[in-house]
Amino acid sequence: MFYRNLNPVPALISLLYPSACAGCGKDVDSGEYICPDCDSGLTRIVRPFCEKCSEPFQGAITQAFNCANCAHRELHFDAAVSAFRSRGVVRKAILDFKYGRQAHLRHLIGSWLLAGMDDDRIRGRHFDVIVPVPLHPARQRERGFNQAALLANLLNERLSVSVRPMLERIRYTTTQTAFDRAERMENLRGAFRLRKNSDVRELGVLLIDDVLTTGSTLSECARVLKRAGAGSVYAVTAARA
Repeated sequence: MFYRNLNPVPALISLLYPSACAGCGKDVDSGEYICPDCDSGLTRIVRPFCEKCSEPFQGAITQAFNCANCAHRELHFDAAVSAFRSRGVVRKAILDFKYGRQAHLRHLIGSWLLAGMDDDRIRGRHFDVIVPVPLHPARQRERGFNQAALLANLLNERLSVSVRPMLERIRYTTTQTAFDRAERMENLRGAFRLRKNSDVRELGVLLIDDVLTTGSTLSECARVLKRAGAGSVYAVTAARA
């Protein structure tokens, strides 16, 4: 089970939070986050999938391919990797983490990110820096934290790659949920910029967020980074909608 890997202090966690499954609420052992039944129900993203955005394909295709959505728009990241579909327990855990202030679930979600790092598109690739997708300051004040930053810090502990908040969100965008892909891209145009005195020239960047939906946010972040000279930008998220 992946979720055990990123919890360095299970005894302390068990004192602060009930040992209950994040999916069904059943009792679980100290330091664990989901029960075996919920763990076995996670939908792992496996080939065939789009090499660019990890969108799964239901079919008998065997060669590498890009999906129709990626083929008809410009995405600036080299590849976006997600380990699991945002369904059931995965979706619930991420929502509880982001909006339910259940910060301890970062260990579970961070383990899903770590599972994504085993993807052959990025396995063994050298990264100079981990960059979390930023929130607008107003939204971060509302939420109390940036979920991408918390997850990036967990990866730093396992990968020994420094986390640097090189991006900032300068425009408070309206919700993306009602927009199609093209509208999402336009809604995010100019929403991010490189932080003052940040130098990404020739760096291999690992961009981190919790969920990939259309890839618009990750693409806009990657566009800013590459325009500033980043050598490569690969993205990893815990889940894909």
